[in-house]
Amino acid sequence: MDFQEGLPCFYQRPPWNMLAPDQVSTTDNLLLSTKNEKVVNCLHKNPKAVFRLICFPWAGSGSIYFAKWGQTFHDSVEVYSIRLAGRESRWEEPVASDMHHIAAEIACALLPVLQDKPFAFFGHSMGSYIALMTALLLKEKHKLEPMHFFISGTTPPHSKSRHRLAEIENLTEDQIIRALVDFGSTTKNASDSRESLHEYSPVLLADIRMTCNYFFDTPSEAVLSCDITCFVGSEDKIVQDVEAWRDITSGNMDIHRLPGHHFYLTEPSNENFIKKYITKCLELSALSC
Repeated sequence: MDFQEGLPCFYQRPPWNMLAPDQVSTTDNLLLSTKNEKVVNCLHKNPKAVFRLICFPWAGSGSIYFAKWGQTFHDSVEVYSIRLAGRESRWEEPVASDMHHIAAEIACALLPVLQDKPFAFFGHSMGSYIALMTALLLKEKHKLEPMHFFISGTTPPHSKSRHRLAEIENLTEDQIIRALVDFGSTTKNASDSRESLHEYSPVLLADIRMTCNYFFDTPSEAVLSCDITCFVGSEDKIVQDVEAWRDITSGNMDIHRLPGHHFYLTEPSNENFIKKYITKCLELSALSC
């Protein structure tokens, strides 16, 4: 599918960054800026940062959790978090049902952010799949690639060990609660709240359905060249076959198992470790260039 075909993001015309300055009108800039801010959330601007970290949320989640990371990250890193349709300031928009369309929208919105500084991707659970599709699209269409890809709590997309949920429309409420945990959509404490379940289940179910319908063939050769780091909870029974992420890249890959279940990263000690590790990786990568 062509990058511009059927996009929910802008309008059918050449990508803005491929136009000459005198071809981009004030109206164009306003439209682009408004759309970008809806999709990409940066709560803590850091213009002096050397790197940008783009975070992709788990199923049923919004952008706030990762956007708040910007307040406590090292000064060398500016944090952006992706906001998907159907949540937060985009709650009136229909939830997307196709991961390829989501990746296309995100790629459009990220272009102004990725032009002038090296960047990395971080995705948790479903967010890792969306991050991967976005990275592949940016590489194919714009010759842009993350300097590092951080993957959290996710079975490789081409693995036969991927957990899938069939006949999602026929799930009972108890099964939905189980899915809240199994598909990385919320913490166990949050899933205990029936009120929260009713509020978020439409978005959650749409995300689960989209994830179940997402297929990724085993690549015959590496599709990325950046290094990959995988973070996994030591007691996470959902994530399997982590080693298969090596098929995705020609770069190096490391695996770190941290104490906890699927939402190990919400533990303060694990969160701090991840932030420090990401900062160190980016700084070392910059020195090796």
